[in-house]
Amino acid sequence: LWLLFALAAARLTVNPRRDPLAGLALLAIRLYARFWHRLRVEGAEHIPRALHPGPLIVVCNHTCGADPLLVQAAVPFEVRWMMAEDMQVPALRGMWDWLRIIPVHRVQRSTGHPRGADARAARLALRHLRDGGVLGVFPEGAIERPAGMLLPFLPGIGFLVRHSRASVLPVVIAGTPQTQTAWGSLLKPSRAVVRFLPVVSYAEPPRDRMDAQQITDDLHARMAAALTELAAEIAHRKW
Repeated sequence: LWLLFALAAARLTVNPRRDPLAGLALLAIRLYARFWHRLRVEGAEHIPRALHPGPLIVVCNHTCGADPLLVQAAVPFEVRWMMAEDMQVPALRGMWDWLRIIPVHRVQRSTGHPRGADARAARLALRHLRDGGVLGVFPEGAIERPAGMLLPFLPGIGFLVRHSRASVLPVVIAGTPQTQTAWGSLLKPSRAVVRFLPVVSYAEPPRDRMDAQQITDDLHARMAAALTELAAEIAHRKW
């Protein structure tokens, strides 16, 4: 029994933080995604396999409150997410701090640039990337409605990519619970699909000359096409 305990404890330290508690949390997330949301991961060959593959920005469409958990369940590295400050329940402040969430003030799309919106969040995100971290961003800025219809991206994503020169891992999600609140989706089972697209570098030719808006538009076009394809496949898929 002691040997089994030692082996289990050692296994739980195989995570980016080298911490048994982090390993236990990651195991719980994967079990939750696998059995509650029947998570199906596609495009796994595009996922970097290193525990520390940064600097890397994971760019994902936003379908429900479970999205960050589903993406984290599919990758071996830790994703540090940017999250709307008004969605962070004060009673869970300890959890947000442990997860190292970067709080972001919601802004109107017309003033979505980090300099005019939330410069502090942008600075924290850039510092994390320059330290070799992985950043998770939902550039739509809100949960998409109707499902499967990608909202316009806030220009901040192009700003972060341009100034960090980090590679980008685009991700599209479909099949998640559609509930009235983001928190409600955590309790409703589903058949979720997370599809990873090829990693894109905007620091190498021919994309190295793109400005922030061009990067934003390019990412949106890639993900809109992928999401349309995925949504169509799910609609005709026999589980």
